[in-house]
Amino acid sequence: MALPLDIAQAPSLSTYGIAIIIAILLYIAKISSFKQRCLDRIPTVGGPSEPIVSYIGAFRFVRGARDLVHQGYSRYRGGVFKIARPDRWLVVVTGPKLMEEFRMAPDDVLSFVEATNDTLAIAYTLGPNIRENEYHIPIIRTQLTRHLGHAFDDMHDEVAAAFSDEVRPGGNEWIEIPGLEAMSRIITRATNRAFVGLPLCRNRGYIDLCIGFTIDVALGAFIINMFPTFLRPLVGRVLTRVPGTIGRGVEYLGPIIEDRLQKMQENGKDWAEKPKDLITWLIEDAQGEERTVRNWALRILTVNFAAIHTTSSSFTHALFHLAANPQYIQPLREEVEDIVGREGWSRASLQKMRRIDSFLKESMRYSAQGCLSMSRKALKPFTFSDGTVIPPGVYVNAAQAATHHDEEYYPDPDVFDGLRFAKGEGESSKQHLTSTGNDYVPFGHGRHACPGRFFAANTMKTMLAHLVVAYDVKLENEGVRPPDRWFGPVSSPNAKAKVLFRKRQV
Repeated sequence: MALPLDIAQAPSLSTYGIAIIIAILLYIAKISSFKQRCLDRIPTVGGPSEPIVSYIGAFRFVRGARDLVHQGYSRYRGGVFKIARPDRWLVVVTGPKLMEEFRMAPDDVLSFVEATNDTLAIAYTLGPNIRENEYHIPIIRTQLTRHLGHAFDDMHDEVAAAFSDEVRPGGNEWIEIPGLEAMSRIITRATNRAFVGLPLCRNRGYIDLCIGFTIDVALGAFIINMFPTFLRPLVGRVLTRVPGTIGRGVEYLGPIIEDRLQKMQENGKDWAEKPKDLITWLIEDAQGEERTVRNWALRILTVNFAAIHTTSSSFTHALFHLAANPQYIQPLREEVEDIVGREGWSRASLQKMRRIDSFLKESMRYSAQGCLSMSRKALKPFTFSDGTVIPPGVYVNAAQAATHHDEEYYPDPDVFDGLRFAKGEGESSKQHLTSTGNDYVPFGHGRHACPGRFFAANTMKTMLAHLVVAYDVKLENEGVRPPDRWFGPVSSPNAKAKVLFRKRQV
């Protein structure tokens, strides 16, 4: 019987393979050509945009990203510009009109999740479970936020206890305290009072683990992203310390999780003494393969990572501003004592402390944690109203520091005014620390604004209110705020700077 097609006449496997390869290369060339055409139409800041020589701009970005973004913001305000990074082009959006279009872009076009996954190399640092299943985020947005009032007494108790342990001046003497290190410990304790409760939130080893995990993830992501994409899985396995940290986390958290599971089994879902904390909520919401002690421990450490780094940096910035400007201590102190004297310590009374709220908001405006915010990765072409096209694979950001220092939004923007947002009787919600807008983006803006910002604000306001009624503060070099440390687009408070504390003098 004759075959439908003589095998001898049929194209060989290698012919098919060559055809497929050619088709793929043509497709890549087409996509690359489209991407390059789009990028060529976007003005460049920092250096030439041609291949190879664009690394001049990338080097400048590593050394002075803040200045480059400010330069582009001033030159192309109301439009977009691009800056070379060592591994990619970065597009920066400016002006209220384009910012609004940017924040309203659909998630399947400009993706916050994919940008975050890439920036933190989550597939290799925190692992595929965290990348593919973010069930902890609705917990933060709902249960954690709803229980802030219920948990305030515990939060206030832990803040006071942590300050007493970390800041222990004797008599009228001033003592030097490493600002960032001490505030990180206090924030980690206060945060974990709501996450895991007593006594673990005061365990020194556990606190060190949580802080170390934050450093390990950030450093691991930085190292991994220095390598080409095809090498990252290998680098992620070899060079990061995160898996070992998770194992240590299981040692601390495992017994508590096992005990909680047993009590839930014995007493049902809603027994009277069930703790209202992160452990409970994670256990209740986890499904399928997430229901293991290791995965719950990883999830708790992941939420710690999100909470500790940003909150510690933000509060330390505020501490440095307060110590450099001690004239603010008395008005803040008077407000706290007046409100607490009439209403006691509660979340409701905390919300009435407009000066405390304003001081922290002004600190976050003035000393943003970086020159960029609201990172998105383009998954599909996106066209702005001015005709600018963002091709797939390109990262888009808002100009955070430049926006916060724009005199169109803030009078005297380069002057620190701790009561800027507390002036006038007609206070609007826009003045609040947790409010976001196109002119105020440390928490992001829009539907992807930080879900934990209410918890973070509650923690920082409690800390600042306690600090001003309990201590006097100043700097080693009085009145001179320690300079921030910059690396690329990221800013952090000076880790070596010390703050002088003494018991409040009556």
